[in-house]
Amino acid sequence: MIAERLKRLGLVLPPAAQPTFNYTPVSLHHGVAYVSGQLPKVEGEVRVFGKVGREVSLDAAREEARICVLQGVACLADALGDLARVERILKVTGFVASAPGFNDQPKVIDAASDLLVALFEDKGRHARSAVGVAELPRNAAVEIELVVAYTE
Repeated sequence: MIAERLKRLGLVLPPAAQPTFNYTPVSLHHGVAYVSGQLPKVEGEVRVFGKVGREVSLDAAREEARICVLQGVACLADALGDLARVERILKVTGFVASAPGFNDQPKVIDAASDLLVALFEDKGRHARSAVGVAELPRNAAVEIELVVAYTE
């Protein structure tokens, strides 16, 4: 059960993020949940700013990726009502605000992938993209979106 795994990892799901702009946090359609890009917010605020490889270290960026996943799972729980409905994490897209020359985006997003497997076990294994970008909203270092199969 996800609640037990969270507890064992010493993690707590945050409140589901509420959109500031014109979108929905999760769109459900024919057994597929599309979780909007999640920023690494703690108590509703991004706290680490800048480019990975310049202002933000690889280790700090990996922690930001884990925070993004927790935000995404919280939104998914809110939309589904019960995380037991998750059949499989299908795809993770990770965006890393990258300084010129930084090319370890997969190492950053591995932290998100590792957490999803820790939480959902084999159901957490997924396809993935790890993309370096020039800028992210609110000067965040990482943003992650999820595509998830669920039981209708």
